[in-house]
Amino acid sequence: MHRRSVLGGAAAVGLGLPLLAACGSDGSGEATDPSGATESPTESATASASESPTKEATPHESTSSQAADGLVATADVPVGGGTILTAEKLVVTQPSKGDFKCFTAVCTHQGCVVSSVSDGTINCGCHGSQFSIEDGSVVTGPATSALSAVDVSVDSGSVVES
Repeated sequence: MHRRSVLGGAAAVGLGLPLLAACGSDGSGEATDPSGATESPTESATASASESPTKEATPHESTSSQAADGLVATADVPVGGGTILTAEKLVVTQPSKGDFKCFTAVCTHQGCVVSSVSDGTINCGCHGSQFSIEDGSVVTGPATSALSAVDVSVDSGSVVES
């Protein structure tokens, strides 16, 4: 071995160790970034999952308008449109005044949660599939299967599961 090789290797290790230590673990199971912030492995996985395109907010997404005893208040479901209930993985539509429908909000193509309801269709932002707000049938692929219907009724101004 040449002296130059040994010195070059030692220099590389000397420069690399502080960088690795900055991104390493302090032994508590939490990763530490150079800014000093910590994040547990569970938080890291949760953060990554919540950044997926399936979690985008849309104008017709309901997060706080859930009715006390039902899925959503009827007033929060526009006629000719719908409301996505992300946490429940459901979409409630109102194809015509007073006619409420409910479907699973999971696209049958590759399992993304649908992202919007507009112009008479339930839309998946992942690959462009569109489903009818009237019966959940495929309007535009790549999905080939309809969204599954969920039985609902209206009770005291709320859409409730039957």
